[in-house]
Amino acid sequence: MHAGSLAAALRAGDSPVGAWSTIGHPVVAEVLADEAFDFVVLDGEHSENTIDDLAAGVRAVEASDGGADPVVRVASSDAADIRRVLDLGVAGVVVPQVDSADEARDAVEAAHYPPDGVRGVAGSRASGYGSDLAEYVETANEAVATMLQIETAGAVDDVDEIAALDGLDALFVGPADLSARLGVFGEFDAPVFRDSIEAVVAAAENEGVPVGTLATTPDEVAVRRDDWGMDFVVAGTDVGSLRAGAREFLDET
Repeated sequence: MHAGSLAAALRAGDSPVGAWSTIGHPVVAEVLADEAFDFVVLDGEHSENTIDDLAAGVRAVEASDGGADPVVRVASSDAADIRRVLDLGVAGVVVPQVDSADEARDAVEAAHYPPDGVRGVAGSRASGYGSDLAEYVETANEAVATMLQIETAGAVDDVDEIAALDGLDALFVGPADLSARLGVFGEFDAPVFRDSIEAVVAAAENEGVPVGTLATTPDEVAVRRDDWGMDFVVAGTDVGSLRAGAREFLDET
């Protein structure tokens, strides 16, 4: 894959593999991007990252030789949060805590220029600081992946309507939050959780929309991809990899 192709890969039915980064230093993002990941998600919700940190991370991913695409999870579904991140020139956004079809519709519209949405036009980094503004406005709606997180009971209830939204490129299940909202935190085999996963996957398949999730350990990758029926997986976090590597060395001392 090459930069800017995540949206196309998702629409083509490919299974891109991502990595998750919460550490607010560009070296971490660059190291992850140098591996064979297709994209790196920089976390703007559950992290200390400022907009400056996210911008540095986007540049680091793009500067690497690995060909990974920079993606940002925004802080919320607020249109201003989405707009600021898109203006960095990301290949995709992940929108968290969507609780209804109406919120989902608003988030998708915030990520798209008119006439498909309400994204504001500005000469930002995404458009070469204005030098490529006309071309960027013309192509961004198709080139940038819009992904909505399904991690609340309300989103599960409305998942059929959410999956049918024009302009949506993927659903992304947040296992920790979804299980917590369902009253079974961390109990991923609980019937209510598995029923919710099945509902999300069925809605996505019905609309031809890919659905992905996060695997925080190597053992979870196959389970969540194959057993849960996910189309793509974010395989690990920077913090998790750091801890696992440290413990592996400690086990040998």
